Amino acid sequence: MNWLLAAVFAFLTCVSGCATTGRSLVAGVSTTADVIAQMGQPAERVPAGDGDTIWFYPNQPFGRVTYAVYVAPDGRVRLVDQVLDEAHVARIVANQTTRAQVRAMFGPPYLTSYLPRQQREVWTWNLFNVQQIPFQLHVQMSDDGIVREVLMLEDRRAYNELFFRF
Repeated sequence: MNWLLAAVFAFLTCVSGCATTGRSLVAGVSTTADVIAQMGQPAERVPAGDGDTIWFYPNQPFGRVTYAVYVAPDGRVRLVDQVLDEAHVARIVANQTTRAQVRAMFGPPYLTSYLPRQQREVWTWNLFNVQQIPFQLHVQMSDDGIVREVLMLEDRRAYNELFFRF
């Protein structure tokens, strides 16, 4: 019976996750109407510095990816990118990157919290590292909106649930 539950879970995960990847969107050809038809309404739209608008499609907390669709001012798709990975995390520079830049990199966080003693706001996302091990990304920002610390910690709870549940 456990193998059946695992198979059903894997199927449903693929169906829900695969439907929102935007794989058939073509840069320079697909329009915002195509994006909405394939991926639905975005969770958030963030203006980019170059005039583009970034549409975010997170599948948090159960998934560990967020798709960003970069839409040019003319309404055409420039890029579809899965942004929750170590390459994107490496772009954050402590004491330099701003809150707005982090939001434009990753979209809405899965969880937000505040550490009053340190006077830090913390944004959290679930992601996989390059070995597909579950991690949590915690970005700590001071009250002036500057990133002070970036922590990528192994999510042992999720790892145990994934590999030792059945």
